[in-house]
Amino acid sequence: MKFAYFYERAVARSGGEDALQKRLPVVATKAELEARDDSFYLSEITRCVFRAGFVWRIIDHKWPGFEAAFSGFVPVYWQQVPPERLDSLSGDERIVRNMQKIDTVPLNARMIVEASEEYGSFGRFLSQWPSSDQAGLLLWLKTNGARLGGVTAQYFLRRVGYDGFILSADVVTALENHNLMDASATSKKGLLQAQKAFNQWYTETGLPYSHLSRILSCTLDANA
Repeated sequence: MKFAYFYERAVARSGGEDALQKRLPVVATKAELEARDDSFYLSEITRCVFRAGFVWRIIDHKWPGFEAAFSGFVPVYWQQVPPERLDSLSGDERIVRNMQKIDTVPLNARMIVEASEEYGSFGRFLSQWPSSDQAGLLLWLKTNGARLGGVTAQYFLRRVGYDGFILSADVVTALENHNLMDASATSKKGLLQAQKAFNQWYTETGLPYSHLSRILSCTLDANA
């Protein structure tokens, strides 16, 4: 299936090309990904973990309180945080007091620190991972991080500007409707099927992966 079909359908449903262009996400450059410090990435990972299964606007509204409660999300501190500090957060009204999600912070901090030790920073780690193998990056994040399965890691990557797809319900429906995916979107097989389709469209159009993803979702009036 040529991507021109999806593009024309998205344009029609969005009210024209200009309207569609305004819906496309911003893609960070390699330099921009590398310029951000590790605390930024731990903060964004944690935000997406807390957003999962919750009302996003509530988490976003409370985020300044999260930043204060977690003292800026410095990974080298949080990877070896004293247990009593974590326990104290269970009663901190500045955040959503979900201990299962609070407990992910040291684990994800350790993941970031270990990647930084090898690559110089977590941003450099991300910048060297090609979008043509986003599926591999998602599997790496799921294996090495905490609560980074499903679309949580995909939304994290989108928020920081990494050029990648999001397998929202609408994107998955579009892929399934055109026989491009027949496995669960959370499975390795499903991720690789989606990757194959997006790689083909990238070769065909030269458009960023995140734009391809958003355009595909707009064929069903969505926002992924």
